[in-house]
Amino acid sequence: MSQTVTRALRLLTELGDGERSLDQLADLLGVHKTTALRLMQSLEDERFVYRDADYRYHLGAGLFALASLAMEQRGIRGIAAPHLAALNAATGQTVHLAAYEGGEVVYIDKYDSRHKVRMYSRIGLKAGLHNTAVAKVLLADLPPAERRRVVSGIEFTPRTPNTITGPQQLLAELETVAGQGWAVDHAEHETFINCVAAPVRDASGRAVAAVSISVPDVVASYERVLELLPQLLETTRAISADAGAP
Repeated sequence: MSQTVTRALRLLTELGDGERSLDQLADLLGVHKTTALRLMQSLEDERFVYRDADYRYHLGAGLFALASLAMEQRGIRGIAAPHLAALNAATGQTVHLAAYEGGEVVYIDKYDSRHKVRMYSRIGLKAGLHNTAVAKVLLADLPPAERRRVVSGIEFTPRTPNTITGPQQLLAELETVAGQGWAVDHAEHETFINCVAAPVRDASGRAVAAVSISVPDVVASYERVLELLPQLLETTRAISADAGAP
């Protein structure tokens, strides 16, 4: 990838965390302000960024249009939508749809719970490979050699006392997930959230996505979350059937 493209992508990623001044963006790249300004002008011409009255930069409408097109191109998202909405309505809990791409697990849809306490997540955000139920489901479906390769590259940062902290522990859990057909996140990503997830399969039988239900522990205990598993599995079977799974 060219240096210009790499720098532009870094700037857009930085703006994803909030508005920035030109000085801040130049410092991020370690370049003179004139270099940063040329990059920002190009991005502004394509409406990927805009500059406000205080000369601070924000993500622009051009990115929203691209994001919308990207979502439209994900067939499984459209197939899953009515089923996810129904699961969200029936349980009242946060429902996620995630997919595996390029060695990462990304949330591609979300239906918020009716409760004030929620798991922090958003469409497009990466899910932790070692501490989220959706990632465990998708990694468990990989061929064993690919699964080991991916796991070997994970940085096992502990988020909570329950977070898996090493490759052998994760590989053993993925074997369990592959056998039972579902996964849990028992306060492994956030101390106050428990999740259960299951795969969505297409006509090839491959897991093309994962659906999860996330519940704050002030709303329901871990054991109560596991009681939602039948509804989750019914939902993933229905989505899979619509996606052509045998």
